[in-house]
Amino acid sequence: MSIGSILAELREKEVTIWAEGDRLRCEAPTGVLTPELRSLLAQHKAELLESLKSVQQRSEEQKSLVPLQKHRGGTPIFAVPGHNGDVFCYRALSQNLGAQQPFFGLQPPGLDGGEKPLGKVEEIAGYFARQIRQTTTQPVIIAGFCAGGTIAFELARQLEGIDVPVLLLALFGSPHPAYFRPYNRLKERVLKNLRRASADIDGLRTTAYKVMSVTKRRLKASQEPDSAAEEDPSLARRTLVEQATVSAVSHYRPSSFSGRTSLFLPSAGWADSQYFARSWFAHASRCEEYVGPEGCDGDNMLLEQNVPIFSAMFTRVIEDAALPRIAPSHA
Repeated sequence: MSIGSILAELREKEVTIWAEGDRLRCEAPTGVLTPELRSLLAQHKAELLESLKSVQQRSEEQKSLVPLQKHRGGTPIFAVPGHNGDVFCYRALSQNLGAQQPFFGLQPPGLDGGEKPLGKVEEIAGYFARQIRQTTTQPVIIAGFCAGGTIAFELARQLEGIDVPVLLLALFGSPHPAYFRPYNRLKERVLKNLRRASADIDGLRTTAYKVMSVTKRRLKASQEPDSAAEEDPSLARRTLVEQATVSAVSHYRPSSFSGRTSLFLPSAGWADSQYFARSWFAHASRCEEYVGPEGCDGDNMLLEQNVPIFSAMFTRVIEDAALPRIAPSHA
């Protein structure tokens, strides 16, 4: 007798079963649990426990898949948010792409209090890959924003390994993971503050020292628990996710992705800064860049004032990626 048949019979008899560790529990109306039914449950206990745990795991993981556009047609987009895990950073982009474009945010574990944040990019990507694999085996588009671009890159690699075709990998304002290493983050902050500092040569050394000291204190503070976060459980969980994500990204060493990759850079000035965004070219065999207007940066590229520009670029890239490729003929 198959597990499916047993479960169907239990539903018909209004018998509820659940797993408590390695124990199989059940609840039934009076007189339903006959000796024969008890024997059947005992005989198939291992298979029933495995089935129950598998269903529970799928149910828990699907909580992380947040539909921003539910339309069933078209190639679905699965998008990794920035380091704080807020999938609604994509709300304006998904709306500008049109209601016909299915769009799902991927919320990392740790935000709902039921799980701890994952500490490695490979683990976070694997968590998302399992969800996507349960949802579809058809071609998908993977997107990533800011620190989420690194996770999206690894996610695209893992999906290739489990036979889920990745039509396109789109990275929005995504620094290379080298940027998130403590030395480079400190260096970038110092340079940014020095550019704002006084141009007075006599006071430059003092200014540089002060800027360095302030930047070190801020960097240290960003790595310590926030008192406000301790008072607000949801804020505390988000802080833990932020810290775990930045740490995971800073330790990640990307290898290579064979699919098509598009870099959406906020502006030329942003691209020429210390974010190392163009270093992604070294890891993607098919990579191109699209640059936004001057004055745009990672903080506002997906907001209302700039998102129409990037959604138009993204739409053209999606349409081009979906076109059938004709292999060159050889005489």
